[in-house]
Amino acid sequence: MADTFEIEEGAEVPEHAEVHDSHHLVHESTGIDNRKLGMWVFLSSEFLFFGAFISNYLLYGGRDFDSVVPRDIYDIPFTSISSFVLLMSSLTMVLAHHALSTGDQNGTKTWLMATALLGSVFLGGQVFEFTEFIVEYDMTLTSNPAASAFYMLTGFHGTHVALGIVMLLSLFGIARREGGLSEKHGMNLELVGLYWHFVDIIWIVIFTLVYLIGAA
Repeated sequence: MADTFEIEEGAEVPEHAEVHDSHHLVHESTGIDNRKLGMWVFLSSEFLFFGAFISNYLLYGGRDFDSVVPRDIYDIPFTSISSFVLLMSSLTMVLAHHALSTGDQNGTKTWLMATALLGSVFLGGQVFEFTEFIVEYDMTLTSNPAASAFYMLTGFHGTHVALGIVMLLSLFGIARREGGLSEKHGMNLELVGLYWHFVDIIWIVIFTLVYLIGAA
């Protein structure tokens, strides 16, 4: 846990302390910024939630029920394109972080918006898929345990994508309003980047286990 000190006028700054602004300095005993450490802890807990949802789907996804089950109606080519779009958003996220590190504020804003747009395309594809499953195949959340597990898992992931898009647009709005992202906001961009890459990695796992292996 980090210790926080007040800096008095004329006082010496300890070598082991990190100055975060003109009035406070924080001792980082772990060598990691507290905000970044907090994000890692949060993402670790999210891994547990996704693990439970994935395990639940694997338990019921391969079983047969009286009503239609997800594995029989997957559109693998369509979902593959959506997955590619989401993976490309990880690249644009990296480019946004690189642009900020080099002081390219216009590039930062451009790549942030590109990332948000790619995430929105993926989310739109998921909404289209859900709509088709419900309207064309009458597979709803309550049709059977396999359908319930599928909607809960993919819907939970979609919620995370939507939250990530809100974060990205918030940073984009700050950059436009203030003429760019400051050094303070640079850490915010890094934290959002960690979250966004987590969302992409989780989708790779879901796509592989649920769509590819699950439909085999």
